[in-house]
Formats: sequence, structure tokens, C-alpha cells
Amino acid sequence: ILTVAAGLVLADASIVTLALPDLLQELDTTVQGVAAVIAVPMFVIAVALMPVERLQRRAGPVRVGAAGLGLFAVASVLCALSSDITVLIAARAVLGIGGATLMPSTMALIRTMFTDPGQRAKAIGLWSGVMTAGIALGSVMSGVLVEYFWWGSVFLVNLPAMALLLILGPALLPES
Repeated sequence: ILTVAAGLVLADASIVTLALPDLLQELDTTVQGVAAVIAVPMFVIAVALMPVERLQRRAGPVRVGAAGLGLFAVASVLCALSSDITVLIAARAVLGIGGATLMPSTMALIRTMFTDPGQRAKAIGLWSGVMTAGIALGSVMSGVLVEYFWWGSVFLVNLPAMALLLILGPALLPES
């Protein structure tokens, strides 16, 4: 559960890349607009990580992570349905906030759940591996989706996994 949640963030970062030519044409935007679509969520994640980490210490990593998943899901739908580059960039910023909740929440739960140093090292290794695989998987899925559907479909691919995580996460993960 923890690795999939974190992997979705990086899959989303790479999944948009192959949709960029279609997005550029259909939203009648500039290269700068397209660059913002890529850069804004990563910038927001970087800026929001510390405040979100403090929030998860107060509210609990499962609650903050679930709220982040919900925010990520809503923002994904907004991205898919965007008909204007400004709306898409704003929705991608909201995606960044949702993504920023997942990194510290999943890592806090790994620290809590795996107290044995050897098990913790394996869990962090798996977490890192899935995040890295998310980048590759995002690019592959993007190519398939853009080939058979419209550019916005790349943002909807996360929804089934997010729904499953929102159901299973609170039921299976310890709050602290």
C-alpha cells in the first residue's frame, strides 16, 4: 500500500510527457505553458514537503496520506477535463500538494511499522524501487493511452489505484 501510493506520484510526473504534443496543440499553448505543466507539480512538492511533514506529525500519517490521495484524485480529474492551459497548470499544482502528502506519510509509516533495522532497510529499498519503477511505468502507460485515447486520459489512469488505496489504507495501516 505504501509503495503504490508513493509510486503514483512519480508515475504521474512522467506520464504527462508523451501527451505533451497533443496537449500543446489542443490547448493552443506555448512551450512555456507545457514546461509549466511539467515543472509546477514538482516545484509544489518540493515546497510543500516540510509543512506537510509537520502536519502529518500532528494529524497522523494515515489521515494526511488519505487526504492527499483524495486531493490527488480530484486534481487528476480536473487535469483530464481541462480545456485551458491555466486550469491545467493550477490542477497540476493541486496534484503537487496531494503528492507532497504521500512522501512523508508513507515514509513515517515505514519507520513506525518496521522497527528492525534489516526489515526497515528492505522496506525503504522496496519503496524506492517502486517509486523508480513508477517513472518508467508512467512513460509506457502514457504512450498507450495517447495512442488510443485523448491526452487527458493520462491523468485518469491513477483513479482506480487511488480508490483502492483509500479503501485499504485506513483499514490496514496503523495510524501511528
